[in-house]
Amino acid sequence: MTKKTLRFPYATRLNGFKANAAKVWPGRNRITSLDLVERAATVDGLSAVDFNYPDHLEDTNPREVKQRLADLGLGLNGFAMRYYSEPGFKMGALTNPDPAWRGKAMDITRRGIDALAETGGNLMTLWLGQDGFDYSFEADYLRLWDQTAEALSQLAAHNPAVDISVEYKPNEPRAFSLLPDVGTTLLMVLEVGAKNMGVTIDFAHVLYADEMPAYAVSLVHRKSRLLGVHLNDAYGKRDDGLMAGSVHLVQTLELLYVLDRIDFSNAIYFDTFPDAVGLDPVNECGTNITAVEGMMRMVDKLRGNQQLAAAIARQDAVASQRILQSVLFPAP
Repeated sequence: MTKKTLRFPYATRLNGFKANAAKVWPGRNRITSLDLVERAATVDGLSAVDFNYPDHLEDTNPREVKQRLADLGLGLNGFAMRYYSEPGFKMGALTNPDPAWRGKAMDITRRGIDALAETGGNLMTLWLGQDGFDYSFEADYLRLWDQTAEALSQLAAHNPAVDISVEYKPNEPRAFSLLPDVGTTLLMVLEVGAKNMGVTIDFAHVLYADEMPAYAVSLVHRKSRLLGVHLNDAYGKRDDGLMAGSVHLVQTLELLYVLDRIDFSNAIYFDTFPDAVGLDPVNECGTNITAVEGMMRMVDKLRGNQQLAAAIARQDAVASQRILQSVLFPAP
């Protein structure tokens, strides 16, 4: 399998490559971000990686990252902001009740955008997990909304050449996220109205939000820009980070079918957690890639199928399932 023959550029979460660190780096007390990149580079078919900011840049700098990626033949899919390193952000980042902490969140994010641009990337993903609420009578909801909209507007304006993508999740760590689902997130993005802003869909988050992944992607494509697709799987009760297609095979296939229809060409990013139970992250990531490639071969068989199109048009689930079964379970 070579990168030239693959259907998508494939990117991955770096933290998963910490799995079984003592075996991979015996005697090492400290594993750096670039160590993780080097291990990820051994995955057959992997095109790019993402860095969390600021934690993945604490032991390196944009120049070193750019050079090492070039040496390894990897691209940079983008940066993802993380605010969990600062205890003060537990009450919120962009909506923290303390203006000093809100200002600090903005400063860190601007520095992240600058570091991303210096590294040669142009996609900053914002997961605002700390921005939300836990109790009734805790928050002035519209004030939180206005603070978020103003902050996102300023961040988008900081460098118009960098795309700002909002990744939603129903909850965790807050009981309620301010941006918990596709509709609310689109409402925010449309209100901000920045040309360099869009949405990242995370498959497990979508399931967690009780949404249909292909529907969520379709809405984002209709009303905004689909800047990122984080592929994984889950049982819908939490963010499990399982391998792509391992639980919701048909829903994943439909998602890929829709991505094919809208000509999505950005990276498929595997946000999976092999480190949670000590799986080999190289084999796990490779399995994600072969799973998507295999499902895309099924998409090839469904593309242009007039019977399927007709069944969907008349909402005939029995007919569409029969057609799907002919691809999934071909007759001997």
